[in-house]
Amino acid sequence: MTPAPFAARLAVPSGPLFFPVTAFGPDGSLDLDAFRAHVRHGVEAGAAAVFACCGTGEFHALTPEEFEDCVRAAVEVTGGRVPVVAGVGYGTALAVRYARLAHAAGADGLLALPPYLVVAGQEGLLRHYREVTAATPLPVIVYQRDNAVFTPATVVGLARTEGIVGLKDGLGDLDLMQRVISAVRTEVPGDFLYFNGLPTAEQTQLAYRALGVPLYSSAVFCFAPEIALAFHRALHTGDDTTVRRLLDGFYRPFVELRARGRGYAVALVKAGVRLRGLDVGEVRPPLHEPGEDHVKQLAQVIERGLALLDEDSAGDR
Repeated sequence: MTPAPFAARLAVPSGPLFFPVTAFGPDGSLDLDAFRAHVRHGVEAGAAAVFACCGTGEFHALTPEEFEDCVRAAVEVTGGRVPVVAGVGYGTALAVRYARLAHAAGADGLLALPPYLVVAGQEGLLRHYREVTAATPLPVIVYQRDNAVFTPATVVGLARTEGIVGLKDGLGDLDLMQRVISAVRTEVPGDFLYFNGLPTAEQTQLAYRALGVPLYSSAVFCFAPEIALAFHRALHTGDDTTVRRLLDGFYRPFVELRARGRGYAVALVKAGVRLRGLDVGEVRPPLHEPGEDHVKQLAQVIERGLALLDEDSAGDR
């Protein structure tokens, strides 16, 4: 199995994978100008890819028309500098529709989110992702989490499917991931991509890296690209001192704050983007905004993270 050019572009982690938030105006409508500015800033900061309208981008809250507009805007802003991957989901029929909308909008690939609500067996899941993949020529990354958890045999089936190029793991079962990687390596020739897709993936990336998974999503990159880039660079150059300093001084406090509210994996990130100067609006229901006290604590966590970078810079002089 030879990776498609898309997969080859992602295989070497030149920077964090950027999952932009979707911007909304004061009346709750889509704000494409703010979204374009957000994507542009991320690409210019050093993102390796843009994953538009995925979990952090509130895929669940977008109409098909808004989805297509956002994907098209991301494609226009990136101008081919990095791949644009669009989230697709719901039941098979709607996932196919979103896949075709993403293709029409110029996306380079798809991230297939779990099917809506139902808890399906392995055979049904495999059929679902194969039908979504067959709907367009775009390469597909399958997202494992919640009601879409795969056996190693099913991932082997996914890896053997023309067009499916990778698995993003949002489950966090390292034993299962090791068995999946081993099974695919043993039974499917060629390359298959793996991604750490847990919320605030930096917190667990040392463990995933030990499994041979160098790719990870970075929600922190949305609002603190300096910190996300410093961590990414330290991780891949073996600078364990910086990795530990950022984990202890920034990522752990951020994760502990994120755990204080349901939906904060999105809402707190969006608040962070606003704190850094770009008004991307509030989250749409059923998510809710963080409390004022939590936003103040987030500002302090960000300030501390940036101070750690300043300390590192001073130490280098």
